Amino acid sequence: MIISSWNVNSVRARIENIKSYLLKYKPDILMVQEIKTEDVNFPYDDFSAMDYKSYVFGQKSYNGVAIISKGNLKNIRTDLIKDKLKQSRIISAEIEYKKKILQLINIYTPNGNPVDTEKYDYKKNWMDQLIKQLKTLSKRNSNIILAGDFNVIPAAEDVYNPKSFEDDALYRLEIRKKFREMLNIGFNDVYRHFNETKEGYTFWDYMRGAWQKNNGMRIDHFLVSNSLIDQVKGININKDPRGREKPSDHTPIEITLA
Repeated sequence: MIISSWNVNSVRARIENIKSYLLKYKPDILMVQEIKTEDVNFPYDDFSAMDYKSYVFGQKSYNGVAIISKGNLKNIRTDLIKDKLKQSRIISAEIEYKKKILQLINIYTPNGNPVDTEKYDYKKNWMDQLIKQLKTLSKRNSNIILAGDFNVIPAAEDVYNPKSFEDDALYRLEIRKKFREMLNIGFNDVYRHFNETKEGYTFWDYMRGAWQKNNGMRIDHFLVSNSLIDQVKGININKDPRGREKPSDHTPIEITLA
């Protein structure tokens, strides 16, 4: 089973690229972030024509998350975080896999810039709530797959120029500590599980030729419960969509379960 995660940076603007990706790579589940549309305007028909079902938590013009799946998902939840700004940033669902119930959690963490503003405080509070929820959920189900755009650069090897990001909300030490706190609950950073030091950028800015120069960062992640990590056979950062016309600034990441 292939599970993919992708910040598409507007599902309607990127619909042809998304359809091409689904047709070529055929993931069983695609978790998308920053869909930038309300539920009513989501392109359900485009995906149903490809035999995918859509589970959506949208928002007009900004944010928004969805899970696109070949199979039926159950227990859809959008209330895991009490968001004081009422932004659509998290959706959860359950799927049966090898007689186990897997909980899939798709997140779009706030960016938090500029630091020392309400945006940064919002990011910290949002992450604190996520950590608290993960602790609770892990006690009920030890088989969780958490994926999405975390807006966190975990370590120096995850960004092309770490020195220039020291006071950025994606790389500030207290933000990296919160990411580490998630792992300590009982999760593996799947990319680093398979690649101890190898570069694994998932985002390249549209500006200053970042894609052409490979000035990227790794901010999209799969965290998998310790109990599930042996079922993960590999992870792939699929750069193909980033090199196409009118791409998202992120590219898909994919894990394969045995």
